Parts: sequence; C-alpha cells; structure tokens
Amino acid sequence: MITITVNGQERHVEAEEDTPLLWALREDLGLTGTKFGCGAGLCGACTVHVEGEAMRSCQIPVNMAQGRSITTIEGLTPAQGLHAVQAAWVAAQVPQCGYCQPGMIMAVAGLLKSNPRPDAAAIRAGVTNLCRCGTYPRIVAAIAQLSLG
Repeated sequence: MITITVNGQERHVEAEEDTPLLWALREDLGLTGTKFGCGAGLCGACTVHVEGEAMRSCQIPVNMAQGRSITTIEGLTPAQGLHAVQAAWVAAQVPQCGYCQPGMIMAVAGLLKSNPRPDAAAIRAGVTNLCRCGTYPRIVAAIAQLSLG
C-alpha cells in the first residue's frame, strides 16, 4: 500500500512501487483528467504538478510520489470556478479535440507560477507538450493574455 497526497487529500494506492503515477491516478483513484499519450514523457498529456512543479506522470514511479503533494487537473481549482489558465483557454477558444488540454493547462499553470510574464522563448522552452490538432497559435494567444493581465 502506497500513500500519496493528491489534490490535498491523502489517498491509498495498492500498486507495485514502479507503477507509473499516471496509472495510479487514472486506474486506482479514478482521476481520468490526466491522459495517457505516449508513455515516454514526450507528449505531456499526462502532466501533473508534483510539489507545484509540472511533471510528466508517466515517468514517475508511484513510490516516488509518496510524501509529495500531487495536483491533477481535477484539483487545479479546488473551489468553484475556473483557474485563470482555464478561463484564458475558453476566451481564446483553444481546444479543438481537447485530449491534450488537461496536460497543456497543467504545464502552462506550472510555467506561469515560476515565470508570470514569459516571453515567446520562455513559453517554447517551458511548454513542450504536443497538440496533434495544432492549436499552438491559440495556446500562445491564451498565454500572452495571461502574461499581460
């Protein structure tokens, strides 16, 4: 039994120690907002915050999450309403298919926490998630709106 703190709640996961955090979140805890994309840490669909830092959950063994605070898209805004990144996504009409968007939003929220006013180079370096629909211009517009506001 592995105990992890997810979205502010202590949760128990019965999984092998090397099980990717992604699968513990999705399969054991039912937090399906964190998506499986590539399983190799390249696409970012599985991005969550670990101790406030955006990380690819498919690359983190669940035992490494023990004793650390994990935030998923479901816990990004614990109160009613939208997180500022989510609101910017709606305003800029970012999503197309939407599959990658939870991970993208988590990556952007992590970037803005460490750099509230990123320039284009910082955005490219800080948000390496992939969007198969190619909504990058709308993503950049949403981030720019957040950076300016």
